[in-house]
Amino acid sequence: MAEAALHDEDETAFVERYWTEVWVREGGPKGKIDAIPKKEEFRIMRPYLDALPKGALIVDGGCGLGDWVLALARQGFDALGLDISRATVAQLQARFPEARFQVADIRGTGLPSDSVDAYFSWGVFEHFEAGPSACIAETYRILKPGGVAFISTPMDNLRQAVLGSFRRPRAEDGQARRFYQYRFTRAELAAELARGGFEILQARPIHKRQGVLRMLHHEFGLPYHWFFTRGLAAALALVLPGAVIGHMVMCIVQKPAGHV
Repeated sequence: MAEAALHDEDETAFVERYWTEVWVREGGPKGKIDAIPKKEEFRIMRPYLDALPKGALIVDGGCGLGDWVLALARQGFDALGLDISRATVAQLQARFPEARFQVADIRGTGLPSDSVDAYFSWGVFEHFEAGPSACIAETYRILKPGGVAFISTPMDNLRQAVLGSFRRPRAEDGQARRFYQYRFTRAELAAELARGGFEILQARPIHKRQGVLRMLHHEFGLPYHWFFTRGLAAALALVLPGAVIGHMVMCIVQKPAGHV
């Protein structure tokens, strides 16, 4: 896309186009359900999920290829996947008619207020240039009083903070650039969610191994796919604190039960 056209493109249209292209490169929906229970996020969510009744409505805000929706539906929940990519949602609906997927912008889902038992969103709130406040407000609106939300964003860890202090701005080389994402510290993401009315239950770094992999690749030039790189990342992730190397930060929050 030409530079002028890229910058004239509405942000919503740009986000939809960008992520549609990402999911096409990923090969489209495949239904990789069995990997979900092994994920760090799922293990953290598990006690909260176990407290929900079967059939509880759980919304995935920015569901992408839909694996989480399929996995939770298999466990007996009423799982609904929302995504801005119309093409991806159409593929999901055609391939998995037993599951629920819907085109929606998570800043304005169209769902009824106080209707959702639990909500989660992995690496989505950071992609809007105005910040996450509209995503947070909509999450708060649709959650039932006492409902729980699980939100993750890229983490501004100590490595990123140090690099940011010394890294020189890259030359644009004549190429068009658009805003992509924010990073947040634990305190920053928790503060954003608290300003949105939520009670903070947990705020923690996650994905340490991925953070180490990125450090080894970007700072030391080691290819991701090398066995040595992956083994070293696994070893270092055991000893390095999450605040130093965590790739993502995850907050678990609750809408106050007394909300009217």
